[in-house]
Amino acid sequence: MDSIHPTFIVGVGGSAGALNAYKALLGALPSNTGMAFVIVSHIHPTAHSYLSQILSRQTKMPVMLASNAMPISANHVYLTPADSDLTVEGNAFKVVSPRTSRGNQIDIFFVSLAAAIGARAIGIIFSGYQGDGTEGCKQIKAKGGITFAQDESAEIDSMPRRAEAEGCIDFVLPPEKIADELQRLALLRK
Repeated sequence: MDSIHPTFIVGVGGSAGALNAYKALLGALPSNTGMAFVIVSHIHPTAHSYLSQILSRQTKMPVMLASNAMPISANHVYLTPADSDLTVEGNAFKVVSPRTSRGNQIDIFFVSLAAAIGARAIGIIFSGYQGDGTEGCKQIKAKGGITFAQDESAEIDSMPRRAEAEGCIDFVLPPEKIADELQRLALLRK
């Protein structure tokens, strides 16, 4: 398998209450799925985040901040830098800082992911307020990708429920079961 180009790029969006979901997902995944994982989390622009250190304890995959023009590699976990919008161009990240608006970082990333890689895009919506991620999941589905929303295990269910209500979600599962489904998809691509 080509270590540079992942079979799928998995966008994982979350906000309030999503930390436990991120940890559960990464803790249930093997480190060799052939996928790349990009976590887009709502974090205050001036906050210092320990997300990288926290998530590094849940997985053997390298966990790092995405940077401009960084190639997206399989079996890696990437995080959005503070006060930035993250998009995909080709097989690399584009970082725009400061971010253009608040509360839609997940949609911005998911829409660009759908446009860049189509059916190889996967979107996951975890716990959070409002509806960020719904438009992005619509775009991923429209391009043939796969979408997930966290089930009632979400601490704050606004984001996953809104996406589900819009009819743009393929699977509604707890994080550990999403990991199982991702592993099944990875095996189908081998």
